[in-house]
Amino acid sequence: MDPLSDILTILKPRRLETGATDVGGDLSIRFPPHEGLYCYAVLEGACWLTLEDGATPLRLKAGDCVLLPSGRPFRICSNQGLTSVDAAVFFAGRSNGEVVTYEKGGTCFVCAAHFGFDSPDSSLLLGMLPPVVHINDETDQTAMRWALNRMMAELRTPRAGSDLLVEHLSHLVLIQALRQHLTARDGARVGWLSALADPPVAAVIAALHAKPADRWSVAAMAKIAGMSRTVFALRFKAIVGASPMEYLTRWRMMLAANALRQPHRTIASAAVAVGYDSDSAFSTAFKRIMGCSPRKYHTRMSGGHSV
Repeated sequence: MDPLSDILTILKPRRLETGATDVGGDLSIRFPPHEGLYCYAVLEGACWLTLEDGATPLRLKAGDCVLLPSGRPFRICSNQGLTSVDAAVFFAGRSNGEVVTYEKGGTCFVCAAHFGFDSPDSSLLLGMLPPVVHINDETDQTAMRWALNRMMAELRTPRAGSDLLVEHLSHLVLIQALRQHLTARDGARVGWLSALADPPVAAVIAALHAKPADRWSVAAMAKIAGMSRTVFALRFKAIVGASPMEYLTRWRMMLAANALRQPHRTIASAAVAVGYDSDSAFSTAFKRIMGCSPRKYHTRMSGGHSV
């Protein structure tokens, strides 16, 4: 499995809500601070997106897609000078998956999906993303258009199986947006997601994910990258934002935490699975990364008794 799939499998994104708004007149909707990640796609017309932190407003046109991972309050509007209505008021009584029509619609049609994460470690993904991920390249839009058009059709005219189909389509749009974000080169980005666009570093990350329990050294990683040990270590930290061994430790602890959320797993088996022969060394590393001992984490997250 590739690293992006690895991370998403552990974080378990799940669609909390899906819906659409068909706007026919001037409208401004304010959304409060949120957990998880919002995904919006403009399928017809255009609108403005504004984060309430002084950021420059974004003009979104048909085909554009945005991810909002920061949890900051934001507005979506047809005109920036309008007074906003709270989302809770505007969407009151709306069913999940429903299309809300305003002023007979026809001017702007926006699809939305709100994702939560079953894993408490979602910051590994969300913290590596900018406040707004804006997909507006024509090639990227073409790649997503089929899924978005299919989602719009299912929301507008629900049929047997529509709920499940929209669930899968929303995940497809999320993954496609993340994929397109990581392939958009930007030297200012730092983090594991952007690192997947750098072939030598991406090759090392893939190897670490494939065999996390191996006895890794920076020299072994550098060999995979085709670089000297020093050059590789500097490049990895500059791109990922952490040293190779720091990244490996964090990935191992994420795998261990995922295992410890299962009632039947033992702390010893979780430690061995990620390359620790010593329970003491594992416990120290786990507490440093996760903020509590493996025993406390296992008891709290699995609802059972730690072993």
